[in-house]
Amino acid sequence: MSALTIFTDTEATQPVWHSTEAEAIREKLQAKNVRFERWQADRDLGENPDAETVINAYQHAIDRLVAEKGYQSWDVISMRADNPQKDALRGKFLNEHTHGEDEVRFFVEGAGLFCLHLDGSVYQILCEKNDLISVPAGTPHWFDMGSSPHFTAIRIFDNQEGWVARFTGDSIADAYPRLP
Repeated sequence: MSALTIFTDTEATQPVWHSTEAEAIREKLQAKNVRFERWQADRDLGENPDAETVINAYQHAIDRLVAEKGYQSWDVISMRADNPQKDALRGKFLNEHTHGEDEVRFFVEGAGLFCLHLDGSVYQILCEKNDLISVPAGTPHWFDMGSSPHFTAIRIFDNQEGWVARFTGDSIADAYPRLP
């Protein structure tokens, strides 16, 4: 179940707000210019769909975002617990960083935890199947895929280079809850 938990950026053990209600999550995030939506496929994806099948099922929603925001490219990423690079990738994503473009992710299956460091607070958004999140350019954040990752997501980019991180050097992410 999708969830939003908000902490202060000085107290990582006691949340100040929590909800699993999609509309409440959307409203809290919208107040910080973070987009949160729920999408539905326009067809059954079957078992283990390939990237083309995934994109085709959500092309209608991607086209809407492209028309609105001018995004230039998209792809599909999958991560599984048997990936030999999972620990190195998890470690990299757990470091607070920013991007020069919006970080847009739509979860086709599985889950991941986006953590945003905004205005003296840490917003932890557990994104699951059918969740779209768009983290605005320049927002300090980190991502946790867990020790046994399992997700497929559509990534949507402003530029052809795709995902380019600028690490902040802040160790704040080390203090906050992670996925098991």
